[in-house]
Amino acid sequence: MEFPFHKKIITESETAEIAEEFSKLLVNGEIVLLNGDLGSGKTFFVKSVCRQFGIQNVSSPSFSIVNEYQGDKNIIHFDFYRVKKIEELYDIGFEDYIMNTETVVFIEWSNMFLEILPKKNYEIEIKFANNSEREITIVKHG
Repeated sequence: MEFPFHKKIITESETAEIAEEFSKLLVNGEIVLLNGDLGSGKTFFVKSVCRQFGIQNVSSPSFSIVNEYQGDKNIIHFDFYRVKKIEELYDIGFEDYIMNTETVVFIEWSNMFLEILPKKNYEIEIKFANNSEREITIVKHG
């Protein structure tokens, strides 16, 4: 996979294929930011990556803000969608999660609090191109 990566897709299986290829690049300490339209497939992308590490029980952390998964890699999965203030993130130990070099961290809706995120990251945007297509863009920063 070369960056920046950009592809139009139609099916979930195409998303899963991209996620599988992307998962091969991940090492502990990586931060992956996911942004895009509501319902565009951000959580599905995370589920597809996690499957590559033997993790099956992935769910959206919209209400809990953060989920932790153990597998061949340990995954931290944030969702900022319902977070109203940065202080809420600090209250749950966000800085400790983000500094953990033994995990890979995924953050959905990361664009809501960019000011607290590391500059070194992968940024994934999934958006609707039209009724039947989505566009996935992946950029590596830092």
